[in-house]
Amino acid sequence: MIGKILIVDDVSTNRIVFKVKLTAAGYNTSMAANGAICLRLAQTESPDLILLDLMLPDMSGIEVLRQLKANPLTRRIPVVMFSSVQDQAMRLAALQAGAEDFLERLIDDQTLLARLRGLFRAREVVGGLSPLDQGLGLFGMAEPAQGFEKPGHVALVLNRTEAALHLRKQLALVGKEQFTIVTPEDVYADPAHHGTPDVYLIDADIGTPGGGLRVMSELLSRGASRHAAFCIYSLSSPNLVPAMAFDLGASDLVDSRISPSELAVRLHALVRRKRDGDHIRATVQDGLRLAMIDPLTGLHTRRYGLAELNAIAARAQRDGAGFAVMVVDLDRFKAVNDRWGHAAGDAVLIEVAGRLGANLRGSDLLARIGGEEFLIALPATTGEEASIVARRLCSAVESQAAILPDGTRIPVTISIGMTVGGSEAQHGMVGNVADLVDKADRALMQSKSGGRNMVTILNHAA
Repeated sequence: MIGKILIVDDVSTNRIVFKVKLTAAGYNTSMAANGAICLRLAQTESPDLILLDLMLPDMSGIEVLRQLKANPLTRRIPVVMFSSVQDQAMRLAALQAGAEDFLERLIDDQTLLARLRGLFRAREVVGGLSPLDQGLGLFGMAEPAQGFEKPGHVALVLNRTEAALHLRKQLALVGKEQFTIVTPEDVYADPAHHGTPDVYLIDADIGTPGGGLRVMSELLSRGASRHAAFCIYSLSSPNLVPAMAFDLGASDLVDSRISPSELAVRLHALVRRKRDGDHIRATVQDGLRLAMIDPLTGLHTRRYGLAELNAIAARAQRDGAGFAVMVVDLDRFKAVNDRWGHAAGDAVLIEVAGRLGANLRGSDLLARIGGEEFLIALPATTGEEASIVARRLCSAVESQAAILPDGTRIPVTISIGMTVGGSEAQHGMVGNVADLVDKADRALMQSKSGGRNMVTILNHAA
């Protein structure tokens, strides 16, 4: 795992010690001796993570952290604060300001590196969108503006129900989330029974010594809970190896003696991180949908249509079957836009797309490949059958005028160019999709020049 870590400490010996440890683990490092240099390097070098000392000569580490989180260019960079002094109030302030964690300077190397590995894994999911934010914003897919935030759902999975009830009561006084008690017996039950949690707080020794890690691993393997965040709750358990907990997927590891306020802040941070991940996954799904679906007509896009046509051709080749390819164009569509406006043109496109789809089989391909141009493919179809379908499509569009929202009726017709592939081709199996589309397009031109509102199959009219 290669990543760049910015080490911020005013003591050169401390910086060098961190640098040696991190370089040996395969990380690239850069160093800063004060807060001002840190803020500058965070913008110019875009490190993947910042190790930030609490006490700096020019400003406090917490002030540096606040400035990092307030800057759109640096707010996504995970920050881990460290100090020689473990002051509960300062630790809580750092977490509230946005630190991923607050570690002791003398933390053992195994735990430190495992913690960093976990943060890097999380950044690969949540931080991966950063370079795309500007472009996605054009499609309304960038990060949503922060407004009302629905409370997160945290499942408390502890050994003893009494302890879970007591903890829930304490957290409810200081936390923002909805806290649900889930017994060890029910933790694997259908989430529909208790809702899918954003975060699981799991007793380190649930069931058996060290059993919390087994529970977490099982939940991570299940579809309903694999994207949840996991916080292991431990009273310095001798059976728990912190490095192992982080490497198995724990998002955080807390001592059960910490204050309810600090625990609530940590759980809230995990909820936010989990929701960031959910947003990234939803954004990717939206991007895939935009690549496949034309937003105006709801039909497939040109990119998807050509890929699916290749698949249809391959199946025809395999099965020794025929298939037909049509290119459809609205007649005199420019005149519609010029006379009634582009909004009317869009309404006509939507209406025509609906009529075409209503007259095709579910297995047929229908895609919008240009402004007013559509691609149709009919798998497992003979040329004669396809010719009948093409005429039916022309009739379906011509039979009724498109009606605008204001009641205006616009007569519409289409022209179709068609060719056949697979076993129906004149010279045997023809599987070159580009050639087939080109032939259908040339046939369409003949329909246009021959009077429109007609079907042309290869070089002769039908």
